[in-house]
Amino acid sequence: MQDIPNIFGNMVFNDKVMKQRLPKEVYKALKRTIAEQKHLNLDVANIVATAMKEWAIEKGATHFTHWFQPLTGVTAEKHDSFISPVDDGNVIMEFSGKELVRGEPDASSFPSGGIRSTFEARGYTAWDPTSYAFIKDNTLCIPTAFCSYSGEALDKKTPLLRSLQAIDKESKRILKIFGHDNVKRVITTVGPEQEFFLIDKELYQKRPDLIYCGRTLFGARPPKGQELEDHYFASIKPRVSAFMKELDEELWKLGVLAKTKHNEVAPAQHELAPIFTTVNIAADHNQLIMELMKTIANKHDLVCLLHEKPFAGVNGSGKHNNWSISTDTGINLLEPGETPYENAQFLLFLSAVIKAVDEYQDLLRISIANAGNDHRLGANEAPPAIISVFLGDELTAIIESIENDTGYNQKEKTQMEIGATVLPHFPKDTTDRNRTSPFAFTGNKFEFRMLGSSSSISDANVVLNTIVAEALSQFADRLESAGDFKAELTAIIKESIKKHKRIIFNGNNYSEEWVKESEKRGLLNLKSTVEAVPYFISEKNINLFSKHNIFSEAEIHSRYHIMLEEYIKVIHIEALTILDMTKRGIIPSIVDYLKDLTEVVKNKKAISSAINSQLEESLINVVSDLSACLYKNIEKLDNSILEAKNQDSLLNTAKYYREVVFINMQELRSVIDNLETKIGKKYWPFPTYGELLYSVY
Repeated sequence: MQDIPNIFGNMVFNDKVMKQRLPKEVYKALKRTIAEQKHLNLDVANIVATAMKEWAIEKGATHFTHWFQPLTGVTAEKHDSFISPVDDGNVIMEFSGKELVRGEPDASSFPSGGIRSTFEARGYTAWDPTSYAFIKDNTLCIPTAFCSYSGEALDKKTPLLRSLQAIDKESKRILKIFGHDNVKRVITTVGPEQEFFLIDKELYQKRPDLIYCGRTLFGARPPKGQELEDHYFASIKPRVSAFMKELDEELWKLGVLAKTKHNEVAPAQHELAPIFTTVNIAADHNQLIMELMKTIANKHDLVCLLHEKPFAGVNGSGKHNNWSISTDTGINLLEPGETPYENAQFLLFLSAVIKAVDEYQDLLRISIANAGNDHRLGANEAPPAIISVFLGDELTAIIESIENDTGYNQKEKTQMEIGATVLPHFPKDTTDRNRTSPFAFTGNKFEFRMLGSSSSISDANVVLNTIVAEALSQFADRLESAGDFKAELTAIIKESIKKHKRIIFNGNNYSEEWVKESEKRGLLNLKSTVEAVPYFISEKNINLFSKHNIFSEAEIHSRYHIMLEEYIKVIHIEALTILDMTKRGIIPSIVDYLKDLTEVVKNKKAISSAINSQLEESLINVVSDLSACLYKNIEKLDNSILEAKNQDSLLNTAKYYREVVFINMQELRSVIDNLETKIGKKYWPFPTYGELLYSVY
């Protein structure tokens, strides 16, 4: 590997490159645009574009693209070369400020939820100067927002940028009251941990369900899964290590702060974690991480699976969204300090988060909702669908003392005594991570653990930024008009704790007792995407997003439509896939197996009726009975797919797919998994779980 400091960011048109290549005044103008969130002058854009083009060509780039994030959840790009014809039949390499700042990709086939009519299909991409351009596959990639002809957001980036403005505005109102007049900008930062599976490409290509759906639709459990927990943090296998080394290097070239890598709990499961950065850049980087994982895995004859639950019976994959709020002066607003009970500013921001999470449980649940994540939530590797906040013993004791007007006695830091004198002493943290909690305070940040591994982190962070901005806005309104600042501050913190303490839970979120307790507290338990999505268009949520200019009502309804439509399409594709694999693969294998067993019985009886054929006859009976059950379930699933077309609304169609089609798929799967354990290995047409999970050495 090359010298890391020298290769880091060498494919990024970053601040260092801009400082070197742009005239001083142009560089300052661009920095002002970024810092003050203002529009860029076209003359400045032309100079930036020329410098960007020359740098990119030196790096081997021949094309440029506006790299954007439509509502498909993945990135999109349309490539244009730098060439421009001249009179003598040759070409020159050109790139203008206009081409940098705005693109017209049309892109009419992306999901729009009814916002764009076919005859009004033009869309625009607009350069986001707060996220650096980079070179990928000899193409200059310019991070952009994507909007419709009439200005509605058609992407993940635009609402995220709007939410950053909202929390910046409301946080600065609070900080000004506390006397922080020097703070010019407040940002949210994220370090999203990314889980994934790696399997052998040759086996992957023999599983149509993995190809079409990203997950296995059937598969009997292997003799060994993750019971021994011997894969977790184990030595990384050579083939995986080679993949990870190349992934790190390519990410570092793109300025992605890839930091940690390790084996996860399930066989073939792994994790990559970056260092914290601003939410907007973190969202762009996470999209790059997922894309490069797939392309680099392919080079190593591997396939990277980013589905939330590619294999039943073992852990699924998520991404932990480590979220915090910081100022441009270097203050982490969620840092408790040595004496958090005396830190009024911290307690106010903490109260805002608690209030926001309680009042907008529904939006947080919606922000991570998709068909894949429905399989994962509530299983033993992921938090349940019930939103709650974990604070740890110290913070919980502090807020209880505030609520009850009792004194708080700070506990001394406990020294960890491990029992072996050669080992060093170190202080025990006052909070734990509580792996069962959906939203856990972990020192100076909140870890939102419900995100699915395939999703963009933008959706969750749009909601987090907006709901906290709303809580801060309400606090600022009261404090700005207060006659007695300290008294009002104390009242706000105390009232917030009393009103919203129901959302705080430090125990085991997996327990049945918590399910019952959360119901008593009035917390939502939205177990599926279909149950959650209708809350998106409630009056409360429309008012919230409208107030902070995150979404218009039309944009909210479009996303509601898209989420339901995507859910329907995913389950429909899965249903068709399991039927196709059953009819064209499994049924012929059953027929061949029964044919051979019947031949054995006939041949034995032809030799002598005294020869025992009990084993063969028993297998014939068992497999025949299961085959009859298989046929009934195929017919049942087929009919339910046809009936789905007769539902009278999009929501009812989604409910039907959840309550009927999906259940019929599960029943069919149960029969298939049973058959897999009864039929000889040479007859079974698809790689098994054991082969898939233990295919990489």
